[in-house]
Amino acid sequence: MIIKEVTDTALIKKFHKVPRILYKNDANWIPHLENDIEKNFHKKTNKLYNGNNAKRWILKDEKYNLIGRIAAWKHPKYFEKYQQPTGGIGYFECVNNQEAANMLFDTAKKWLREQGAEAMDGPINFGERDQFWGLLVKNFKDPNTYGMNYNPEYYVSLFENYGFKVYYNQLMYHRLMADPAQEVFVRKAEILRKDSKFECRNIRGLKLEQVAEYFTEVYNDGWGHTRKNFKKLELPSALKTIKSMKQVIDPDIFIFAFYDNRPIGMYINLPELNQIFKHLNGKMNLIGKLKFLWHKLRKTPTTMYGLVFGVAHDFHGKGVEGAMIKFAEETIVPMNRYKDTILTWIGDFNPKMVKVCENLGAKQYRTFATYRYLFDRNKLFKRASIDVS
Repeated sequence: MIIKEVTDTALIKKFHKVPRILYKNDANWIPHLENDIEKNFHKKTNKLYNGNNAKRWILKDEKYNLIGRIAAWKHPKYFEKYQQPTGGIGYFECVNNQEAANMLFDTAKKWLREQGAEAMDGPINFGERDQFWGLLVKNFKDPNTYGMNYNPEYYVSLFENYGFKVYYNQLMYHRLMADPAQEVFVRKAEILRKDSKFECRNIRGLKLEQVAEYFTEVYNDGWGHTRKNFKKLELPSALKTIKSMKQVIDPDIFIFAFYDNRPIGMYINLPELNQIFKHLNGKMNLIGKLKFLWHKLRKTPTTMYGLVFGVAHDFHGKGVEGAMIKFAEETIVPMNRYKDTILTWIGDFNPKMVKVCENLGAKQYRTFATYRYLFDRNKLFKRASIDVS
C-alpha cells in the first residue's frame, strides 16, 4: 500500500474522490459539500489554520486504486484544552481492511506526535463541533443529517481494533412535530403562558442585526452561568454567524421566547439541508447553486434540524422549553411543511440536556462516538467527565 500526503490540486481531487468510490452503492450516503471540507484547509476561511497545523493523506493499494484517506490537525484551542496535549483526526474513509486503517492511523499519529501531542481524538473537525464530529455507531439505515458524519458499521471495528476507546457518546434525538411534550413540561408551560409578560415569537420581519442581539443575550445568559472558562459571545461574532446562515434560514422556525420583552429562550431550527444537498452531488458550483435555489423555492425539506435550544439561567425549570415547543406545534404544524425534527447531538456527559430532550417527547434516534487514542498505551484511559453544573 502507498500513502501520500495531499499537497496539490490533483491530490485534493483524489481526496474527495475516495468516499465516492467507497459509497457508490450506498443509497443512504449523501456527500458532504466539498466546499465545506475545503474551507477548513485555507487561512481565509479557517482562522484556526496557519498553513502548517494540518495535514491530510490518501491511501492507494498495490494497483494504485484509492482505498482510504485521513486528515490530522493541531487545533490550537482543542490542543491546549487538556492536560495531555490532544490532536485531532477526521475525514477518515477506508475500505474494510484493518491493515489499511492502521496505516492511516499510524501516519496521523506520527505527525501529531511530532507536533507534541500525547493523544488523538477522532473523528472530529478542524473547527467547531457543529460539523463532522463523531463516528456513527448506531442507526446505519437512514441518510445522514447535514454536517454529520455517515460511515459503514465496520468503521467501529477499525477504530476499536486499533486501540481507540469511546471518550464520549453523542446522542441525536428525533420527534414528530405533532408529538406531545411530557406532561410535566406542558403543565409548567401552560402556567407560564398565562403570564401576560411572556410570549414566543418567530423572526419573520426582523432584521438579522436584531436576531443576532437576541441570540447573543440568550446564549451568554444561558450558557455563561454553567460552563467553566466560558468565553462570552460578542455581538459581531453572532451577527457574522447569523449572516452566514441567511440563505438557509426559514424565519417561521427560528423561535425566541421573551419575558417583559427580554429574550429568555431560543429554539433555533433550520430546514434539513441534506434533503436539498442530496441533489447536488457534493458540488456547490453554478449548477449546484441553481439546484439549491430551485429546491429552496420549492420548500423541499420536510424535516427541521434543531440547531440550538437554550434558556436563560434564571428561567431554567419554569416551563420555557415546553412553551417554545408548544408554540412551534401551534404555528409550524398548520403550515404542513415540516413533519418532524431532528435535534443536534448532545453529549452523554450532559445528562440534564438529555433529560430535557426526553421530557420534550423526543426519542433517541442516532448515536455517534468521539474516540480517543492515548499514545502511551500504559496510561490510564478516562472517559469525559459528567457535567454536573
